[in-house]
Amino acid sequence: MTTSSKTSILILDDEPIVSKRLQPALEKKGYEVESFYDSSVALKRVHERNFDIVVSDLKMDGIDGMQFLTIVKELSPATEVIIITGFATMETAKESMRKGIFDFLAKPFKLGEIQEVIRRADEKIRKAALLNKA
Repeated sequence: MTTSSKTSILILDDEPIVSKRLQPALEKKGYEVESFYDSSVALKRVHERNFDIVVSDLKMDGIDGMQFLTIVKELSPATEVIIITGFATMETAKESMRKGIFDFLAKPFKLGEIQEVIRRADEKIRKAALLNKA
């Protein structure tokens, strides 16, 4: 977990509307949010710092969500990854789960749905941080 008490979230989706809707809603709930539309720029950022939660699209130009989540987990195994996709299949969901993602949401999703998934991921991170202190 980052030094501030705010949970840090990275959003990566090549559709700007996703971040435009999500970022203000999450910031209102007290999260620290950084949004990216370009996977290579987001990749550079995860090399600079760890995020508590990463929300990533699956199908993008350049690095796809599967490659991105693999790199995120290698750099920071404690980061919880949530995959969002308009191309949900049982196979991609299973592969994501094998790679250790926290959850998988099919687009279009309601704002409340993703906020609930993020809240659960945040709760899991906070519990793990408390256990590590004990």
